[in-house]
Amino acid sequence: MGTVREKAIKRMAYKLVKQYPELWTTDFEHNKRILQRIADVRSKVYRNRVAGYITRLKKRELQGTLV
Repeated sequence: MGTVREKAIKRMAYKLVKQYPELWTTDFEHNKRILQRIADVRSKVYRNRVAGYITRLKKRELQGTLV
């Protein structure tokens, strides 16, 4: 079974990837630092979840499974 994520996390991740496609990589630590600079996420847990989902999206994009 996969991990269930809140709609707010997915919504924010998709929005940020669409706005800044060149900033994100498949490295979680890099994405976490970028997210901290460009978005106002007050909770560390929430920031990490969004950064993790963005990392997952970029990995799927590279594999060609994401449209």
